[in-house]
Amino acid sequence: MQRIIDFLKSADVYYLATMDGDQPRVRPFGTVNFFEGKLYIQTGKKKDVSKQIADNPKVELCAFKDGTWLRLAGELVEDDRDEARKSMLDAYPNLRSMYDEKDGNTQVFYFKNAKAIFASFTAAPEVIVF
Repeated sequence: MQRIIDFLKSADVYYLATMDGDQPRVRPFGTVNFFEGKLYIQTGKKKDVSKQIADNPKVELCAFKDGTWLRLAGELVEDDRDEARKSMLDAYPNLRSMYDEKDGNTQVFYFKNAKAIFASFTAAPEVIVF
């Protein structure tokens, strides 16, 4: 798990894919946090991505750095506790100008039933299931 988190943080940006009806939607994300043994991401409830995750929690993300890419597929589960939101915002204090753990908009999700694949053009894929 730590390798996944380190890779996503060092890549700085990853791309999250959701479904909007029958149309895939992909957008850049930058937040990732390890909290209580789980991998978390963050968004705002007012965003379309929040509605898409509510309709279909199966997502996939992809990040690329130094010739290696990570694809991570799984289901997102909302954690509606202030402690989980605070942990994310404490990890990304620059978000505090837009979000607060008690604002009713900040939303954090953790991955479950996830499968991560590290790959490159020169090495065999490495699979991590969590």
